[in-house]
Amino acid sequence: MSHDNSLTPEEVAEILKIKRHTVYEMVKRGDLPAFRVGRKLRINPVDLDRYRQQDPPPAHISPSVSSPTIAFRPDVEQRRDQNELIICGQDTILDILGRQIEIFSSPIRVLRKHVGSFAGLLSLYQGSADIASAHLLDGDNETYNLSYARYLLPGVPVVIIHLAYRQQGFYVAAGNPHNLTDWADLADRNIRFINREPGCGTRVLLDEKLRQLEIERHSINGYEEFATSHLAVASAVARGAADVGLGIQKAALQVRGIDFIPLQKEPYELLIRYEDLARPVIKQVIETINSTAFKNEVAGLGDYDLSMMGKTTQVR
Repeated sequence: MSHDNSLTPEEVAEILKIKRHTVYEMVKRGDLPAFRVGRKLRINPVDLDRYRQQDPPPAHISPSVSSPTIAFRPDVEQRRDQNELIICGQDTILDILGRQIEIFSSPIRVLRKHVGSFAGLLSLYQGSADIASAHLLDGDNETYNLSYARYLLPGVPVVIIHLAYRQQGFYVAAGNPHNLTDWADLADRNIRFINREPGCGTRVLLDEKLRQLEIERHSINGYEEFATSHLAVASAVARGAADVGLGIQKAALQVRGIDFIPLQKEPYELLIRYEDLARPVIKQVIETINSTAFKNEVAGLGDYDLSMMGKTTQVR
């Protein structure tokens, strides 16, 4: 896929006559589709044109608009290229999925939105994404994703497709010098914690565990400090900026000088609108997930339990 004609956030800001950070907020909310080339954010000019042609015009770019909000248009998704697929999520598994879909289904163009579970589900609900990954714990019944699918996508039947089980746990300095072994250890004010951003599944896991233990979350030393990826959290611990962070085992193996303390096995799953199952691009996604080639490549990464890959659950 060529990125030669893609736009940077700075170029979009200049075109729309707005500030650059406003462009990032638009992307974060799911108002403007975007994708990444390495670490750089890019916007397709076609998506920008569609955004500008909304009726009524977006409040971000028209000072004459009296309403401060953008009307939700259910048909916006239908105006997108039917060979375009937007997947929300951050795990490396999604990179493999997107690449295999493009290789074996050349007309399909896969775009990634590197956002957490909450933002992904919101994009799915708004129609600005086709697929959202999620790993959201409901501490009341120790289930994942089901209750969030019902309440964050009200009236939208979805199908949940299981990808893999992952291990969540503590990143600590090599040798675990503070002897951190359980959630309650975070309450020690002498321990410096680094958090994940609001809305991601890892932060929800932490908050649910603190709630169950009746530990006030803001009493955690470092609760307000956060990084936006598992690798960034692991890196902070490795360089001594924090004593402990929370993330998946896979990232721990990519950063030198840290150990991993496993605490919670979680499912990493995809949510798709039930009405979209008949779309050719979605059929190709499901076919790829169930293919031997995809499973073998993910298995080669190690540290993922793929025993339930492809299992589906319908949520009405």
